[in-house]
Amino acid sequence: MPKFNIISQFLKDISFESPNVPELFFKQDNGQAKIEINIDINIKGAENNLFMVDLITKVHSKLEKDDKTIFLIESTYTGMVQYEEKDEETKKKTLLIDVPTLLFPSVRALVTRLTAESGFPAFTMQPVDFAALYEQRQGAAAATQSANNK
Repeated sequence: MPKFNIISQFLKDISFESPNVPELFFKQDNGQAKIEINIDINIKGAENNLFMVDLITKVHSKLEKDDKTIFLIESTYTGMVQYEEKDEETKKKTLLIDVPTLLFPSVRALVTRLTAESGFPAFTMQPVDFAALYEQRQGAAAATQSANNK
């Protein structure tokens, strides 16, 4: 397994919105909620084999019947990573799979805490398989490249 070191990790940006409060609290039957979760990873290289890995998360809860927003949480949680691997494929996998896997529990805790503090039931995100996410995105990128070459 490649060696890397997370030098620091920190919350770079966070936003919580609940535009339909207090209306949602006063209605008896709001119906079922649906939650959409989007995760993206952004990597910036720096000097001395340092990389900034941004784990960008968007959690959007809406009512099924009328699509009204219950809450929207957007966050960027960053890890500053020292990594000296020369092999580009290994580096890419480490920065897109291993590092986000280590950052994710902090993001998960933030989302749980924010929803609990908002007056809504606490929402806990399910664990994310970043290896499967990586493979899925690699497959999509290959398909797009293949379609562009035709």
